[in-house]
Amino acid sequence: MPVPADPAGATSRTRGRGIDPRAARSRAAALAAAQELLVEQGWSAVTHVAVAARSGVGRTTLYRHWPDSPSLIYEAIAQRIASARPARTGVLRDDLVGQLHGLRSLLHDPVGERGMRVVVERAGVDPTFARLKESLYQAGSGGFRAIVEHAKESGELPGDLDTELAIDQLAGPLMFRRLLAERTFGEEYVHAVVDAFLAANAPSRSRAADGGGES
Repeated sequence: MPVPADPAGATSRTRGRGIDPRAARSRAAALAAAQELLVEQGWSAVTHVAVAARSGVGRTTLYRHWPDSPSLIYEAIAQRIASARPARTGVLRDDLVGQLHGLRSLLHDPVGERGMRVVVERAGVDPTFARLKESLYQAGSGGFRAIVEHAKESGELPGDLDTELAIDQLAGPLMFRRLLAERTFGEEYVHAVVDAFLAANAPSRSRAADGGGES
């Protein structure tokens, strides 16, 4: 399943006038219906027939924007991921806290939580959902990756730090606590995770371990 970067595509635009308001309204109504169905009845309820009936958007329009149900589910979840992504400040700790606050909000949002559970569950038995999971992972981890890479280049984090491991260390505790332990948590947990990560990956600690502090 190809995951569309812009499912509305050119059909949502009028020549020389930007986004067509009618197409934008239809797209918003369809995604809202898909999100409601996902939360209320599960992934199998997110069909073009059901979304059309609930949203009032014609099936022809739905198929043009989203050729199959997984692409519709992807967009419904990706919209939530995008809305939870904060602007970067350039301050390492603040940016990491902001990213994890976004993830915390997503994990406590019914659409975000249900969507992630569905994708993880189906990915093991359905190649389409496996590709969808990879696409959502890249979309969700991109902010962390950019922050960590920039901090490595600026010397705020060790240059040899494994970026993917860093993302695991930051996002992993939240995913485990919410999706596996099924516990809620607040902002103080986010701050604790970030502070523990920064303490464990301070550049001075890395240099000392390499003998850089010896005369």
